[in-house]
Amino acid sequence: MFPNQPLLAVVGKCLSPKAGNQPGLGNYFLSGAPGLHPVFLFLFLSLPASLYAQGFTWTPGLLRAYTDLQKLKVQSAQQILVREAPSNGIRIFLDDYADMLVLVTTDDDKAFARLSDREDDRLDELNDLDKNSPWQRVTLAEVRLHWAFAKLKFGKEISASWDVIKAYKLLVENQKLFPDFLPTYKSLGTLHIMIGSVPDNYAWVAHLLGLRGTIRQGQQELVRAQQDSIFRLETRLIDLMVRAYVLKFTDSESQVVQQLVNEHADNLLLHFFGATIEQKAGHSEQALSYLLKRPTGSAYQSLPIIDNILGDIYLQKGEYGIANDHFQRFLTSYRGQNFLKDSYYKLFLSHWLADEPDAQSRPFLQKVLTTGRTTVESDKAAQKFAETYVKKGASANQKVLMRARLASDGGFTDSALAYLRPYTEAKFTSAAEKAEYNYRMGRIYQRRNEPDAAIPYHNQALTLSEPEGLSFGATAALQLGYIYQQKNDRKRARSFFQKALSFKRHEYKNSIDNKARAGLSQL
Repeated sequence: MFPNQPLLAVVGKCLSPKAGNQPGLGNYFLSGAPGLHPVFLFLFLSLPASLYAQGFTWTPGLLRAYTDLQKLKVQSAQQILVREAPSNGIRIFLDDYADMLVLVTTDDDKAFARLSDREDDRLDELNDLDKNSPWQRVTLAEVRLHWAFAKLKFGKEISASWDVIKAYKLLVENQKLFPDFLPTYKSLGTLHIMIGSVPDNYAWVAHLLGLRGTIRQGQQELVRAQQDSIFRLETRLIDLMVRAYVLKFTDSESQVVQQLVNEHADNLLLHFFGATIEQKAGHSEQALSYLLKRPTGSAYQSLPIIDNILGDIYLQKGEYGIANDHFQRFLTSYRGQNFLKDSYYKLFLSHWLADEPDAQSRPFLQKVLTTGRTTVESDKAAQKFAETYVKKGASANQKVLMRARLASDGGFTDSALAYLRPYTEAKFTSAAEKAEYNYRMGRIYQRRNEPDAAIPYHNQALTLSEPEGLSFGATAALQLGYIYQQKNDRKRARSFFQKALSFKRHEYKNSIDNKARAGLSQL
């Protein structure tokens, strides 16, 4: 749900064998008083028969609650849910969804310990309901996926993996029994994409566990699921997240995100995910606009992580004082253990890059080493940087490279080029610095839609990285795969995706391998 540890990335990572997924958006907008307003009665009576199968009834109240949940209006949804029949399977599913949202937005260990027993309780309740309803296996699967996602946030990866495996089997069974039931395909399509993007060296694990699927199959299922009136918006968002985190995100898809956010001005979750998708795609200015226009107020679930994202964006823009304020605000309001190392690392950067004395910046690296955990990739990267810096320090060249990296990652390519233009590879001393210089130049030209200028830089980064297995080689190979895929040179694209997979034990291996595997599957 959060940047640097995206839902789709952790699903792919955890299929080996770890797992996660996240349902929770829709496109069914109802509003009004809690009572059965005539308009709701009309809408209710006109709904498809599948919506009120025995034991699983989408009442007007539950539709309102679901709409509130997908906007992150958790408290108002919970107030609606307490008035609904406790034995209704849809109400059980939405109760569980509300708990999942609370857990993943707060990262509160005490809340997780308090609420975690509810998974088994709700599974038991759903198992007692009508097994002839197409909703029964879908809601069982969704509850398992809720908890898989929550467990990943709290480091319970083995338990999460089994939840995903069981959810997958429930969805496959439901597809066989009710092939025309559209809600099945939302999460099943997502899982098929994740299975299809698992790296070759882990694919045998998925097959051994009975997990089968391809990226193309999953994409087709997501398209089909968008025909469903309730889960349409959620499925569209999942499809966009797949493209941003697993496949290749395009300008046309960015326009779709912008349209969705603009059409749903009161949907905090859409603004949040829109921002993370755009930031991931290197469009941080657009991400910033979504966050600045996001709906606020006590009606919405608190999202401290937004300050972490804002800090990232201002760091990319070189506005270090504003970045510092947002990271401090995040640390003040956040109660979890993830992203602590990342935030203290970014606080170090905001002082270090502003050329402040070492005495003001270095204490933040000590906090990186002593706080939080390394569940998410951004925290692992922060830990590695802090350990290296404390042992060896950093050269002036590394500061230049960091400024260029941040600007390039945010899509601020004019600034990134300005940082690196005075330099050539010869001005850097170590192989790692030389490799990074070439990789950064390649990415800058790539983001400026100048792939031919990017190719020699990426090739050189790859050559310099291979002897030591540096992560720049894996990322350069991945980008070369994308470039040649775009040029329709399938042979070269395939060879570079395979080269990206060949790098071992670097800090971004899970996400790079998932993307490379997805690239190969598309070929």
